[in-house]
Amino acid sequence: MFEALSRIANYFRVLGPKGILSSLSACILKKDTYIEKHIGDAAHPIRLRAMTSDVPTFRQIFIYREYELHDYPAPEIIIDAGANIGLASIFFANKYPGAKIIAIEPEESNFILLRENTANYPNIHPLQAALWNTNEKISLVDPGLGKWGFMTESGEEDALNREHSPGEHGQVEGITVDKILEDFQLEHIDLLKIDIEGAEKEVFADTSNWLDKVDTIIVELHERMKPGCTRSFYQGTPGFTNEWTQGENVYLSRCHSEEST
Repeated sequence: MFEALSRIANYFRVLGPKGILSSLSACILKKDTYIEKHIGDAAHPIRLRAMTSDVPTFRQIFIYREYELHDYPAPEIIIDAGANIGLASIFFANKYPGAKIIAIEPEESNFILLRENTANYPNIHPLQAALWNTNEKISLVDPGLGKWGFMTESGEEDALNREHSPGEHGQVEGITVDKILEDFQLEHIDLLKIDIEGAEKEVFADTSNWLDKVDTIIVELHERMKPGCTRSFYQGTPGFTNEWTQGENVYLSRCHSEEST
């Protein structure tokens, strides 16, 4: 009961009375409702799907400011892996307008809204793919956690040879960090933000080709969804001198510390 009331309160704070009424009407009519948010931290309106995980994601990023870094040297290159509908990329684009931001999102409906939300930001480059440890097609699965909870798993042949279950979303291109560096002709990554619903276990299993090119990592670990994520992450990230937590995220940095924030 308390969790349900808390969720309603979160929606109310972000959507407002009109947004809530529109959302309830949409639920009754079984239609999608989109809400445009105008906020001082963003130069352009942001489109959200009402009564979905877009709302708490918006709140985490723009109200709780979970990606805020005070006195951080202005980054030139940012990779937003698990970009969802583009909220973190928009936050970074407004805070660091000189940065090149690569926004990676595998799921189709999220990616469509990502492109809409970032269309007015020429420094954001959307890429429909899933960060992974190989450059091949992988399976996209919906475990029923909402628009922010799509997971990826290997096994192209198995996925193609069996009937899709209601929770399956077919195939998506997997891409490695070093392939992103190559494709976008990048020599380094100042800020690597990762929220990929457990795929961090695979991504950090072997970081030898790219880790020394990354200055700061922000990652949400999903140990509860895929056991072994935490161990894989820490074993795959030696050499970072500073670590702290902020919201649901772990921060590792070579040049920045919690005391600076």
